Amino acid sequence: MPITIKNEREIEKMRAAGQVVALCHQRVEAAIAPGVTTADLDALVRDTVKEQGAIASFLGYNGFRGNICASVNEEIVHGIPGSRVLGDGDVIAVDIGAILDGWHGDSAWTYPVGEISDDARRLLADTEEALKVGVAAARAGNRLGEIGHVIEAYAAPRGYGIVRGYGGHGIGRRMHEDPHVPNYGDRTYGPVLRNGMTLAIEPMLTLGTDETRELEDGWTVVTADGTLSAHFEHTVAITDEEPIVLTKRLVSVVE
Repeated sequence: MPITIKNEREIEKMRAAGQVVALCHQRVEAAIAPGVTTADLDALVRDTVKEQGAIASFLGYNGFRGNICASVNEEIVHGIPGSRVLGDGDVIAVDIGAILDGWHGDSAWTYPVGEISDDARRLLADTEEALKVGVAAARAGNRLGEIGHVIEAYAAPRGYGIVRGYGGHGIGRRMHEDPHVPNYGDRTYGPVLRNGMTLAIEPMLTLGTDETRELEDGWTVVTADGTLSAHFEHTVAITDEEPIVLTKRLVSVVE
């Protein structure tokens, strides 16, 4: 399908959806602690999205059973929230999507639970930084591949596994639009980025290899070697100047 270009008004609508997601993350971060279940976090997001007059993007998507994706430790993406109790030393990637007035916002963040190991802390910090360098490369005039190229150039020398089977995507009136946004590869790959494109950029790194497997639930993707993973994501609008991070937490959502 053709890549959709949004005008300024449509991007502002996406920013509003992105701020619902940002508020959800703010509340989730404050709630995470040993003893909390992933279902507790799911309910918190459910209530926040409803309060903001939005709809959870994930609930019912191809049969998905949660308002969020909650992926703990070796789980990379698409973890189903439920009765799992978070323990001290865990890490949890919480992926949240919201639809407001027909437009989507999508952001994932990986949070520590209590006191985590030095390796886990480094993984989270470096995956967040990989997101920052990927976002910085999302400029009009660059090829799409520049995003994955700079993420790989940052992560590979630090010894991380770069998950290859999953990546970012276009986003707008649908949660998943063209193009696919890989987190590795050739900077000459793909279309030239243009003002008005909107992308979800989402590096996923592991402490082991890049190999993955899907669990029997048909959703949860884990590291094949059982090592920790981290996942960070923002929805971004391409402009002729700096990219706009539509899911960035702004003062307006602070309670």
